[in-house]
Amino acid sequence: MPGARHLLDETRVGVLLMDFSVPVCVQEVESSVQALEVLGGVPDPTSSSLIEGSWQLIFTTRPGTASPIQRTFVGVDSFRIFQEVYLRTDDPRVVNVVRFSESVGDLKVEAEATIEDGKGILFRFDRAAFTFKFLPFKVPYPVPFRLLGDEAKGWLDTTYLSHAGNIRISRGNKGTTFVLQKSPDARQILLSTISAGIGVEEVIDDFISSQNGAEVDLDILVGEWQLLWGSQTEGESWSSVASAGLKDFQIIKECGQLNNSVSPFPGVSLNARGNICKTGNNNTFSVSMKEAAIQVGVVQFPLDAKGEFVMEILYIDNKIRISRLNQHMLVHLRIANAT
Repeated sequence: MPGARHLLDETRVGVLLMDFSVPVCVQEVESSVQALEVLGGVPDPTSSSLIEGSWQLIFTTRPGTASPIQRTFVGVDSFRIFQEVYLRTDDPRVVNVVRFSESVGDLKVEAEATIEDGKGILFRFDRAAFTFKFLPFKVPYPVPFRLLGDEAKGWLDTTYLSHAGNIRISRGNKGTTFVLQKSPDARQILLSTISAGIGVEEVIDDFISSQNGAEVDLDILVGEWQLLWGSQTEGESWSSVASAGLKDFQIIKECGQLNNSVSPFPGVSLNARGNICKTGNNNTFSVSMKEAAIQVGVVQFPLDAKGEFVMEILYIDNKIRISRLNQHMLVHLRIANAT
């Protein structure tokens, strides 16, 4: 069974990679990956039933030597990537899946698979097709796999498979490292949905309803936050956007001071300052913006952006904050603790 060190590094990998829209520290991820590989997981992972099923790609390196197939089916940042592994069938296969969205469909690229040893899988891509939700038939992907020769072949070593069967680390023949996860947790589903930009409000509602609400004090709000997603703000002036904190960054200090910053254009920023305080025993806070200015280079121009707002904290942890500000729903990512 995994010890505390395994769980610590698995958790670290998950936290580092939980947001797909914000760059991660590659060195930290690789350090955790190497730690897990040294500690070891399930022995002979290709012989374990835990390797079977659908895995979501949450991190990968992309060396310049990657093959055209790898660059096409792994280097797609704007879509969700899955890998299906089926080794205990009459037709063993590894299937790479590019999911454009739940409403559009998938591209599946299939490969014949052969178990080489306890860690290695040999594969050869042999077919691919699009499956669109709006079409009753599959559309073949025009790749002449037979003509690609060795470019259609490769191998994949599973260097770590967690005892819980939810984290897998694999290394490919082109030097690429893959970190994959089964059954991503609610936060990862939320953040990957925000990255895709489709169906966000529904996922937020599901996420909030699945969490146990706790009373929120000002202490837990203290820090520097980056806005990941906000409900539509069309038709609102830049001054009102800056005042409400509906774009870019927000800093909340222990004294209750609040700073919002918006950068609509390079070299131009709108900054608004005010205060935040709790209004009662529930998770509602009063936000009062006092002053604002537009800054162009080193020159500042005062701006009339005063406002009174009501902020309701719907969910918060050490990384994510979901709130409702008047009629707007907002999701923030904590960048750092405020000083």
